[in-house]
Amino acid sequence: MVERGTALLKKMEISVTEADKRTGKNTVNMQETYSVYLIETRPAESVSEGGTPAAPDSLWRRYSEFELLRTYFLVTYSYIIIPPLPEKRAEFVWHKLSADNLDPDFVERRRVGLENFLLRVASHPVLSNDNIFFLFLTEEKEWREAVLETGFQDKVDSRLKSLSAMFRVKNPDKRFTALKHYSDELSTVISQLLRIRAVSVDTHT
Repeated sequence: MVERGTALLKKMEISVTEADKRTGKNTVNMQETYSVYLIETRPAESVSEGGTPAAPDSLWRRYSEFELLRTYFLVTYSYIIIPPLPEKRAEFVWHKLSADNLDPDFVERRRVGLENFLLRVASHPVLSNDNIFFLFLTEEKEWREAVLETGFQDKVDSRLKSLSAMFRVKNPDKRFTALKHYSDELSTVISQLLRIRAVSVDTHT
């Protein structure tokens, strides 16, 4: 449950009001369709002269930008439990051959999850006071430059190298190797069965 009377939420109302589809080019210069989410903010006590709330400030964010923000939090505040993001990809749907990340129901669930993530961060006494978080809510482009300038990515790379060295085993236990092999095979078989079932359902409907 989010306490709206704490930290940033005492000063600002935050919501993710809608989602939209966009088309653009990805990092390998190929066409892609993706979802973006509209973040709206307004001062908690902002009222226009007519007695109605003033129009909110708004900007669009991709899911990957939420991921970048959370990764920054994880690295910068390792002593704090960072709120989770909603699922990145749609779960396998029984009556479809493949999951659809642009499915309206999935996009709506993600919208609600992203809003909850922002509200939980904004209710935290430490995270809510982070300048990068404020820029994420208010600056469409400048925030990305600001978060990269913090150098947090270098810390991420350093940790990954340390973990890689820590888990590098010269003589792995054969029991775990066999278990992993069995798990991979089982996953493949289950995937094939689900696809056969999906085709069977579509054929008889």
